[in-house]
Amino acid sequence: MNHLKFTKKAIATFSIIALIFTSCSKDETVETDVTQKETSELKLSAEIDTASDAIDDVMIEVYENQEGDETGKMPNVNRPNFLPDCVTITAVIEQGFREITVDFGAEGCLINGNNLKGKVIMSYDREASDREVLITYTLEDFYINAKHILGSKTILKQLENENGNPQFAHTLDLTVIWPSGAQASRQGLKVREWVEGFGSGVFSDNVFKITGNWTSTFVNGNSHSYEVVIPLRRQMSCYYVVSGSIAVSRNNFSGVFDYGTGDCDNSATFTFNSGDVIDIVLN
Repeated sequence: MNHLKFTKKAIATFSIIALIFTSCSKDETVETDVTQKETSELKLSAEIDTASDAIDDVMIEVYENQEGDETGKMPNVNRPNFLPDCVTITAVIEQGFREITVDFGAEGCLINGNNLKGKVIMSYDREASDREVLITYTLEDFYINAKHILGSKTILKQLENENGNPQFAHTLDLTVIWPSGAQASRQGLKVREWVEGFGSGVFSDNVFKITGNWTSTFVNGNSHSYEVVIPLRRQMSCYYVVSGSIAVSRNNFSGVFDYGTGDCDNSATFTFNSGDVIDIVLN
């Protein structure tokens, strides 16, 4: 009889222990799934940055080339020298107004490591004496690296900021749709200060310092807020941002996304406020 009681107690005890371990295992699995989901959204948001920067790179250079050609600062230049022949540029020039269509074709063109497809239509009012110019551009059936990009931007160009450098303040309102069906929108402000290469006429030596704040919102309702804490360094000679960091916050986690200290590579890190650090491989 005592032996039977002991057996029943042992079975009950082992059952409880098994349930505890099973519960812990499930919790760890859920936690791992959540972490993977959070980091995957961080990577997707970084891809939005890459796409947005790729558009800005081209449009700033097209604008500067058009203005330089008209003012004689870049004589005998009909198109930016970094654009391949598969890109068609059409300019409508009227008194005090410019509309420039940059057509990358239905098959796309490879530019600085990115495949761009579709059209970007840029317009602005122009007065030679203006110290600021408001540029608007819209996207038409536009793709970057198979991602469908929808929306528009405004860019306020200052001929000189307080540091004496040209500066572009970008107001963002974009939606990105991945081939997988993932989707996110981006709103906010990015400020690009042109710190190197201005006026050289060479695309590859341009360097920008980027600051600002923005929000990425995914279709599942997750929203990430971003604020640059160390200015991002964007070199046209590199596909990736080479340095700088961004503070990221969301309802259930926050931390710092760091691009490193200057190497041109696809490596970044994310440091949670808890101190945990994970590596991010940029696409």
